[in-house]
Amino acid sequence: MNILVGLSGGIDSTVAAYLLKKEGHHVEGVTMLIWGEGRSAIPANLSSNSCYSPNEKEDIKETAELCQKLGIDYHTLDCADIYEKTVLENFKNEYLSARTPNPCVWCNTKIKFGALVDAARNSGLVFDKFATGHYARIHYNENSGRWELLKAVDKKKDQSYFLYRLTQEQLSRTLFPLGEMEKSEVRKIDVALGFHKEGMEESQDFYPGDYSDLIGAKDKKGRIVTTDGITVGHHNGFWHYTIGQRKGLGVAAPRPLYVVALDSHKNEVIVGYEEETHQRTVFAGDVVFSSETDFDPEEEYIVKIRSAHQGAPAHVYRTEEGFRVEFKEFVKAATRGQSAVVYDKMDRVIAGGIIEGAE
Repeated sequence: MNILVGLSGGIDSTVAAYLLKKEGHHVEGVTMLIWGEGRSAIPANLSSNSCYSPNEKEDIKETAELCQKLGIDYHTLDCADIYEKTVLENFKNEYLSARTPNPCVWCNTKIKFGALVDAARNSGLVFDKFATGHYARIHYNENSGRWELLKAVDKKKDQSYFLYRLTQEQLSRTLFPLGEMEKSEVRKIDVALGFHKEGMEESQDFYPGDYSDLIGAKDKKGRIVTTDGITVGHHNGFWHYTIGQRKGLGVAAPRPLYVVALDSHKNEVIVGYEEETHQRTVFAGDVVFSSETDFDPEEEYIVKIRSAHQGAPAHVYRTEEGFRVEFKEFVKAATRGQSAVVYDKMDRVIAGGIIEGAE
């Protein structure tokens, strides 16, 4: 089988390519170029420990050297324009609308498993499957005729939350060689083969600097107010804050205060005590169904409302706008713009959508 592997230069994608070649497949590597030249607002001395940074050329050089070690052909494809229009513009617009987006979710479905794959085929590359080093699993269910997305065996490294928007077509042409493995196994293989130094740090975020660099808005003084409208402090722009934030408010109070809402029209940050961040119902729109095409109202699902959330039991009901999640216990700080991802008890991703409200 001819397999094109998306390479970042990191441990996971490198080992994924190695394992596929070891299985006897014809493997080639590809990296999408997403750093647009001329972004003067962004510091040039940022760490390269991220997807989007000005150190892209250095990363490409290192990845090319890894491909030489692997003995595979290597390609780069320019996706900077579509990345900026699709991911960065969405990121900026969402923040300025008092929402908190997850750029990795959009990048995966629109760019990495979308535009990059299309650009590769259009450039003349021939391949049967596209593979990455993500920790997740894909299974074809012959009974339902659907491709199912499942959590990885290594639950601590599972990345299915970021992949929930992959379409049936995208899932059908994708491989996740590391889905059945523990991260510790992958690291051992990497070190044994001399791909990277032992203890190498992993990418932690899509951008290593201050998000204000990407938003591009000038500071604008506004009020920090309580839920009953009392001014308790000031800020330099609501977009510097996110729902559930506790640290960095600079406000004195008898008990810790949390950001409970953002008002983009008044440029206000609304704060309250911890219990004011509690919610039992979450509403989601822009829904993508994965392993199933509907919810069972009698079934108890596990729903994650952010990537670091462990997930909580809930019943899920379809609505005209998307779906409604009724949690058994309260969750904290469900945030507009983030994703609610629904899993069943077999670790399958049933569906996911963008959070539009909570109560």
